[in-house]
Amino acid sequence: TVRPKGRHWTNAEVADELKRVNPDLKAGGVYLSQLRTGKRANPSPDLLAALAKFFGVSVAYFFDDEVAESVLSEVAAIEALRQAGVRSVAMRAAGMKKENLQAITAIMDQYRQMQGLPPVTDPSDPADPE
Repeated sequence: TVRPKGRHWTNAEVADELKRVNPDLKAGGVYLSQLRTGKRANPSPDLLAALAKFFGVSVAYFFDDEVAESVLSEVAAIEALRQAGVRSVAMRAAGMKKENLQAITAIMDQYRQMQGLPPVTDPSDPADPE
């Protein structure tokens, strides 16, 4: 589920969406808040499954520290890309000819070098020596 633009989901919004999808589910904003703050524990398996589906994660996210850490790392990377404007660049590149993309990549590499940034290695690029 895509979060609201520029902000996080509120507990009430999550609860409303969970109940919209599964009207029999017992989940309110206050209860979700209590779970998040540790005032309540042991949510039902149905609620865990609904939360996992809502947030696009495995139920293991709630139990397995390695899974949770992996998901949080992915989210952080996506957020960093968003903040860096990568999506904007990628959208403009969509549909362009390979030669044009190579020229743009070369220009970006020159700007990286001018800013003192390290070269980018791309394992999918056969011209890349690594």
